[in-house]
Amino acid sequence: MPALVTTPSPGSARLATHDTPNSVLIRRMLALAWRYRAACVRVVIQQLFLVVLSLSGLGLTGLGIDVIRRAAAPLAAAPRWPWGSAISTAWPPLLLVGGIALAILLLALVQSTLRYHTTLVVARLSQQIVVQLRSDVYDKLQHLSFRFFDANETSSIINRVAGDVQAMRLFVDGVIIEVLTVLLSLAVYLAYMLSIHVGLTLASLATTPLLWICAVWFSRVVKPAYRHNRQLSDQMILTLCENAQGVQVVKGFARQQGEIAKFRAANRAVQDHKRTIFHKISLFQPGMGLLTQLNLAVLLGYGGYLVIQGELRLGEGLFVFANLLQEFANQIGQITNITNSIQASLTGAQRVFEVLDAPVEVVSPAMPVRPRLRRGSVAFEQVSFGYRSERPVLEQIDFAVRPGQCVAIVGATGAGKSTLLELIPRFYDPSAGRILVDGVDVRRMDLGDLRGRIGMVFQQNFLFSNTVAANIAFGNPSATSAAIREAARLAAADEFIRQLPDGYETMVGEYGSNLSGGQRQRLALARALLMQPAILLLDDATSAVDSETEHEIFSAMTQAMHDRTSFVVAHRLSTLARADWVVVLEAGRIVEMGTHAQLLAGDGHYHRAARVQLAEGNGDHVGSASREAA
Repeated sequence: MPALVTTPSPGSARLATHDTPNSVLIRRMLALAWRYRAACVRVVIQQLFLVVLSLSGLGLTGLGIDVIRRAAAPLAAAPRWPWGSAISTAWPPLLLVGGIALAILLLALVQSTLRYHTTLVVARLSQQIVVQLRSDVYDKLQHLSFRFFDANETSSIINRVAGDVQAMRLFVDGVIIEVLTVLLSLAVYLAYMLSIHVGLTLASLATTPLLWICAVWFSRVVKPAYRHNRQLSDQMILTLCENAQGVQVVKGFARQQGEIAKFRAANRAVQDHKRTIFHKISLFQPGMGLLTQLNLAVLLGYGGYLVIQGELRLGEGLFVFANLLQEFANQIGQITNITNSIQASLTGAQRVFEVLDAPVEVVSPAMPVRPRLRRGSVAFEQVSFGYRSERPVLEQIDFAVRPGQCVAIVGATGAGKSTLLELIPRFYDPSAGRILVDGVDVRRMDLGDLRGRIGMVFQQNFLFSNTVAANIAFGNPSATSAAIREAARLAAADEFIRQLPDGYETMVGEYGSNLSGGQRQRLALARALLMQPAILLLDDATSAVDSETEHEIFSAMTQAMHDRTSFVVAHRLSTLARADWVVVLEAGRIVEMGTHAQLLAGDGHYHRAARVQLAEGNGDHVGSASREAA
């Protein structure tokens, strides 16, 4: 028998907040970069060619200076080609200088062309990484359980997909490629300087180890600052999301100014904290610059002495060496940017990996059982569940529903009605007991097969920014127009849809903003019915419609619910009277169970609630329905 999928502890869905060692993050990002090794190697090789071309132009410039100096002072040392051979004295100086200038111009043209192609390759690589990473994170989010989304703010999840992925991409093109480029460049520059004069090279680079020490110190200082800044950014996005989603409440209570102040405070917190990071960077960069200027001071002192003594040429020697040292210093200066990129990418990587590493609590078993018949029987066997282990929401739920029966779930707010329904399609797994669908434990069934047997209408009906037809066909995109219209007819939605500007092709606004609450619910009902499910879960599906519309919906659904097992969370007696039997929940336990007439005739919770509803005068429809059912 296949092993059942176990339920992790409730707290495991919360994204981790502890720091992962840098070495672990770097290893994982190196593994990411390995996917794009061909493009990375190509960029590094192109960068190396750019360095060689730059040095060739620099060497020719130094040669030109020596040629001009020899023409002005015949007793000066004879100029030599960059590769060491002497220049023929028979060539006129102007011809030599002109040829050198033309060669430098050609090298610059080749260098510009190569730099253009390198920029394109880097940009293409960056976008490829971002697209793939976002797809990976989004794919993981689709497989995470409801518990994960209950435990983590939407703003944090959005920020990880949008912002942190970009920061993680920075590790490939802003760290790995830059580090390889800097190391290769430094090696070439060092070799060139050593070929000019070993002693001058050692003297000029004496302070270089201090640069590495400063870089390591800076890296350790800014890492926690970057992580905190991302958390502040999460809070800012949360404020923005809440305001956009709750704009009706904000305007209804005239709280615009308060919300503006709240967002400004969150936005300013990000800005102020970013300033502290920039302050650290602004202190680090001048320090690095000071150390590189010390190298130039040594060069001018010692190098000038060598030129005066005739041990070093002015152009090929001192001029070229000074430019090499400056380029060497510039590459060392890149350590600041690389260190900054490392910390930004490490912070982003940790937050992205927290999503990618989040446990998938509800999964299909390795060897799922697939019941051949879609009868729709459901059984709860001693089921208990809690979002937190110390606070159970459901306890010892035990009842069975035969195929085709309609069961109403009744109870006060917080009694566990919606939770009970959510356990059937395995949005969550029970902490004890089991749930059977068509005689099979739902944890042994394939998730797709299980949920394909179930049509669901939630309390909060979410509609996508798409056409009405596409929203109805969301669970079955290949459905025909006729099937879509039939589902809409059964949900009493066809009439109002035909009256929309473009009928079934009318675009639904964000969250269904251009539809009424009742219209949104009827579209959600049509979406569920189109699945032709064996089981219907209706979680307070008629709460946003009036009694007349409710009557139309359930009258139209009578045929659709025939031979389908239906679970209906409802409060109105008119709805409860249509159920085959009623389950009454109180504090997560079943306190009553029976037909509407039996419970109404008793003196329990259901009877008292019905009397209150009747006493409040819910209309002739409610009264007549309850009397007829009795």
